[in-house]
Amino acid sequence: MGGFGKVLKQYKVYTFIQKSYFAEMKEHPNLGIENLNRIFNPKRIAVIGASERKDSIGAKIFSNLISAGYAGTVFPVNPFRQTVQGLTAYPSISKVPSKIDLAVITTPAHIVPQIVEECGKSGVAAVIIISAGLKEISEDGTDLEKQVLEQQKKYGMRIIGLNSFGVIRPKINLYATFADKQARPGKIAFISQSAALCASALDWAWEAQVGFSAVVSTGSLLDVDLGDLIDYFGIDAQTRSILVYVESIKDGRKFMSAARCSARTKPIVLIKAGRFKETRQATLCHSGSLGGEDAVYDAAFRRAGIVRVEAIRDLFNCAEALAMQPHPTGPNLTIITNAGGPAIMATDNLIAKGGKLSQLSTEAVQALKNILPLYCSIANPIDLYEEATTERFRNVMEISLKDPNSNGFLIIYTPQGATKPIALAKTIVELAKQIKKPVLTAFMGEDGHCRKARHILQGNGVPTFATPEEAVSTFMYMYDYSRNLELLYQTPEELPVQKPNLTSLKGTLRRAFCEGRQILNLPESLSFLEAYKIPAVKTLVARTPEEAITLSSEMGYPVVLKALSPQISHKSKIGGVLLNVCSPSETKALFGEIANRVKNYSSTAEFQGVSIQPMIHEKGYEMIIGSKKDAQFGSTILFGMGGTTTELFKAVSIGFPPLNQTLAKRLIDDTAIYKHASSIGYPLNVKLLEEILVKFSQLVTDFPEIKEADINPLIANPNGIVAVDARMVIDWDRMMREVAEHHDDCLIASYPQKYVAVRRLKNETHVSLRPIKPEDEERFNAFMKSLSLESMRFRFFAIIKEMSHETLTRYCNLDYDREVAIVAELQDGNKPIIGAVRLIVEPGGKSGEFAVLVGDKWQGLKLGSKLMDLLVEIGKDMRVDKIFGYVSANNYKMLELCKKKGFKVETLDEETVLASLFLQ
Repeated sequence: MGGFGKVLKQYKVYTFIQKSYFAEMKEHPNLGIENLNRIFNPKRIAVIGASERKDSIGAKIFSNLISAGYAGTVFPVNPFRQTVQGLTAYPSISKVPSKIDLAVITTPAHIVPQIVEECGKSGVAAVIIISAGLKEISEDGTDLEKQVLEQQKKYGMRIIGLNSFGVIRPKINLYATFADKQARPGKIAFISQSAALCASALDWAWEAQVGFSAVVSTGSLLDVDLGDLIDYFGIDAQTRSILVYVESIKDGRKFMSAARCSARTKPIVLIKAGRFKETRQATLCHSGSLGGEDAVYDAAFRRAGIVRVEAIRDLFNCAEALAMQPHPTGPNLTIITNAGGPAIMATDNLIAKGGKLSQLSTEAVQALKNILPLYCSIANPIDLYEEATTERFRNVMEISLKDPNSNGFLIIYTPQGATKPIALAKTIVELAKQIKKPVLTAFMGEDGHCRKARHILQGNGVPTFATPEEAVSTFMYMYDYSRNLELLYQTPEELPVQKPNLTSLKGTLRRAFCEGRQILNLPESLSFLEAYKIPAVKTLVARTPEEAITLSSEMGYPVVLKALSPQISHKSKIGGVLLNVCSPSETKALFGEIANRVKNYSSTAEFQGVSIQPMIHEKGYEMIIGSKKDAQFGSTILFGMGGTTTELFKAVSIGFPPLNQTLAKRLIDDTAIYKHASSIGYPLNVKLLEEILVKFSQLVTDFPEIKEADINPLIANPNGIVAVDARMVIDWDRMMREVAEHHDDCLIASYPQKYVAVRRLKNETHVSLRPIKPEDEERFNAFMKSLSLESMRFRFFAIIKEMSHETLTRYCNLDYDREVAIVAELQDGNKPIIGAVRLIVEPGGKSGEFAVLVGDKWQGLKLGSKLMDLLVEIGKDMRVDKIFGYVSANNYKMLELCKKKGFKVETLDEETVLASLFLQ
């Protein structure tokens, strides 16, 4: 019905967001993202604590602001001086004659809360707190910080800090920092939790001629956090890539939401400190010990499309290469060199990092043989020998760069023989422009000619490195980025996952909780799998030896006996799992033996009998599917090698619920057990595994009361896949709070099931309304193609002949924290989509842009009205103050509908009308 034209522009280029959203902010000066803009593009700055005292922080910051060429106005605030560095000083922020965009506080810590309050009362939009030590001087360690946070919330200002190094915006000569070094303007936003690292990075970048769009020291993340900053620079026109140094993440879900949104259009390269911190929390399941802190961070970064690097140098190398060059679509690299040794070192590094040498095509090999001396190596790496001339390099590159088997190229030059480095650099620049694959270089000399050659390469968008190893590492990081983006864009297949009746399962959890049990027994755990249609072996429970004999005989020998005791989490560790029990007499004897083992393990252990299962004879792979709650990121999903040795090998991959088919497949592909099975010609049933993982993910999402869970082992053989053991641990804190049914604490927002509904149209047709899913891409595309030209113009302000997969993915694969789209579908046939409504929450969370679209055949039947009603409900749930949308001025039906629903309609120009509805 309207608005999709603007939304489409938003999806294609983010400049639309900047144009429309920053226009909105003029009307609402306290919106969160606008106040961030006052930090990075301020017109008036006050330095509170500005000083004449040399080497003081206040003196350095004030000097940096007034001497670097900043075009705005800077006011010194100092109650003890009439002037500071030649400018009139003011005793307090309230006495400054102009309204301040940004205040930089450098005063002693104990008066910071008072100053922040004064800033709030004076209408200051944003604050950077350089001061440190608030925790150290307050009695309980947090009093002063709490006071600062209270003032921030009261006045709606944004705060960077405490203990911040400051902020730099080179393009406008903004140096709100005490750094001694300036920075070159560039396209990289550098966000760091370490002030010291900011200073070091400025030194390194100046020497390496790396430029920045911004440098931000976050300080203690009291208010503005990593998610806020990634959101801001994700739509910042000056920024092309975002670099982040992380020590800890304050709000995992917010961080992930911002990163997933921004990584689609701008590379995010990250380094995480503290990789090997050991967890001290005892775990009751294998999953608890397998999902270490750093492995969970790793999985989170991959899921968000972030490239994680290991060293500071890699951080900048990778960002520059991603900004300069096309991104590799595979791990196959072709190396061209005039020195064998460096090429061998590059190859070793490539293989170690999971890359491959390209297998040169037959045509390329023959062409190379025709131009190279017989003693040259035609295989990859292609060694041209030390006497190689620039012309030989050119001839080889012209052939190799056309080879379809390669995903990227590395040219290694060492200063020997007839090749002139400057001439070679110019040749590489010329040829690199002719292909759409990355070309990296390593010029290893340090004389003036090599340095000049590197400047030529760098200045023309060809990354160059001091060593081949650095170049190879960067290539693999670039491939990681491509692979992570592919995961964001890939359309999953629809899998048959149905929610069971949760009431009885929740009753099982409550019963165990009331009995004081933290661990569900085997039959209880298996009942959860059965409810979600996860194949599990038949299991019976015997309380006495006689009952065990009867049930074993009915099941059919041989059987497996397993101890039942609430105090024993790992039965195999006490010998509580006995295989190949073949007779009634053996059953009776072993029942008693298991009882003794339980009693010998602990005098307080209660023996409740045994569980009986049929013995599985077919050999197969033992796998584990598990879940644990991470303190930072919530529930995780683990998959990999199972059995009793699972903790020994720790061969698992980690993901996050909710999973779909694509995410489940990636989880499987990344494990050693899958690679091993494929290599020996005994492949796993991947389709069935995907289905099981998605169902298990749904189970974990539905039951946040479950703290840890294992299906171990899950046995896969030619006859199928079956779970033979399961263990689930209750989150007591969650049960005691009794909020499990009302709060989604997953790292990734779950599918908003609450918006699923059925509505009747004016012609008595019943339609289903539900949130869109990634699996809907094909049907949504068919819906778009069904629109008439008039509808297309009304909705998109243009005629769109075809939508790319990438664009469709952005319509269907949503982050439900910041965007919800509802589709209306018929309930018969292949359930075609006939209408849609979408709400996109703007950065800052105060307003959201809406769009409504109804198929031509279904207009005039009240479908648009029903979609609009649901849109308003969604807006209220997402706590936005206002929803707004752009409507074609000729789209009278949509304008009339907006008026009926209470929207304010405002003409922007002869083509466009703005419809707005205030919800709060």
